[in-house]
Amino acid sequence: MKKRVKHSLIAGGVAVLLAAGGGTAWALDRFVVPHVVVSDVAAYEAAQNGTASASPTASASADATSTASTPVVTATTYTSDDAAISISTHTQGTGDATVTYYVADITLSDATALRSAFANNQFGENITALVSETATANGAVFAVNGDYYGFRDSGIVIRNGVVFRDDGAREGLVFYKDGTAAVYDETQTSAAELLADGAWNTLSFGPALVEDGAVVSGIDDVEIDTNIGNHSIQGEQPRTAIGVIDENHIVIVVVDGRSPGYSAGVTMSGLADIMVSLGATTAYNLDGGGSSEMWFNGTVVNKPSNGGERATSDILYIAAG
Repeated sequence: MKKRVKHSLIAGGVAVLLAAGGGTAWALDRFVVPHVVVSDVAAYEAAQNGTASASPTASASADATSTASTPVVTATTYTSDDAAISISTHTQGTGDATVTYYVADITLSDATALRSAFANNQFGENITALVSETATANGAVFAVNGDYYGFRDSGIVIRNGVVFRDDGAREGLVFYKDGTAAVYDETQTSAAELLADGAWNTLSFGPALVEDGAVVSGIDDVEIDTNIGNHSIQGEQPRTAIGVIDENHIVIVVVDGRSPGYSAGVTMSGLADIMVSLGATTAYNLDGGGSSEMWFNGTVVNKPSNGGERATSDILYIAAG
């Protein structure tokens, strides 16, 4: 099985490197200093797609953290011309083994209604904002954290039908304009080929959780995160996953964790089991841990393990209709 690599910045690891005094400038440049490649994503996408641009104006600090308390969901359903969204809360297990997760069942009028947005309307490395800030800046009614593309300089990044990066490195997920999705090997294709086949969004994280309606074997033993400042994400953790039930019918799950008695989190295979139980025929793991967040109608739905929102580089969202 091809080794799958997931990169997720762990501030503690960077702090250790800095404290050791070795490569301080390198570490700051690699993990902290923003590197802007596209300064106005909305304008860039408009130019590529031949449409008018309306650039978001909201900005955010890379280290901002909210102090949201216990979440209150003000509505559980939403219907517009673009999508029908239904959000439900699920609890399983007891005591310290309790797991709480949130499910967004989404039927899209068209595949392009599932959109992506970058923090601060910029593409590059180490550019972050809170999910709520990026969602609000883009007129979203629903959003979840994405794949945290900005921590790495590899992977195929196609967002809203526009290529931003073409450096295949891992197992990715592609959403096509016809409403289908597929897990694929980035190293065996190119962004141009994917675009020619009708790609709308790609995600570069993983691993794949479900293929052909079955849990992918071996995902609990995959070695993940070998870089400085990283650690394995195996074991019971907060998680975010996206799955496809049918054409233009997706399901997104956010699992809370690291809070015994409320939600311990789940393993990779546990997350895959949830996705299968919801009817997903294909499912894929996104950035997790403190990044795992579901935002709906102006409210953080879940309880992020950091005690509040964590700044991330990108979101997946549905615009308000």
